[in-house]
Amino acid sequence: MKNVTDRTSNPFGMRPPCDRFVPGYGDANADFHVVGDHPGVHGGADTGVPFTNAAGERLQEALREAGLLDAAGASPAVNRTFLSYLHMCVVDGEPTADEYGDMERFFDAELRAIAAHVLLPVGARATKHVFENYTALTWTADLDMADLHATEHLGSGWLVVPILDPAEWSGDDDDRLVAGLRTLQSTDFRREVDLGRFIAGDDPYYVR
Repeated sequence: MKNVTDRTSNPFGMRPPCDRFVPGYGDANADFHVVGDHPGVHGGADTGVPFTNAAGERLQEALREAGLLDAAGASPAVNRTFLSYLHMCVVDGEPTADEYGDMERFFDAELRAIAAHVLLPVGARATKHVFENYTALTWTADLDMADLHATEHLGSGWLVVPILDPAEWSGDDDDRLVAGLRTLQSTDFRREVDLGRFIAGDDPYYVR
């Protein structure tokens, strides 16, 4: 099943209860869903596009090198990729726990509508949320984002590849992410079942 929409920004028309927000951006039929924290951390308040601050653009460049974007920038050219935030509203400072909780319904609805095969949570908060809600993995205090960076973890219907916050990258963190994503794409990472045998004709019918 494919989403039929020509909109790159906010393809499902999300309308959260706030004056300013940075909606999801990308391919509504994406294989890869990059999940950030909120615009105050990962940018977008000025451009309306996630991951468009300095650190976010460093991440974009790595995604471009790995083949997930055709071009990086304020309006990145997406390629099978969707970008969004746990908390899409633009707020002063850090969102409260209640504000994160209130925005979770919008994030979850969009994540399930996109139905990407691979979730790429960026930073500790997004990774913790994805681990706790979309995998059987347990988030513990001893987990280190530097160790989790660019590693693969099986989720409940998704493959999860955590990404260290690009503001904290050093050394070969860029190269590790690019190499990991290239290796992943060389495998059969899509989590689909062919139900074509149950319907008339010889054509395959893939579902998540």
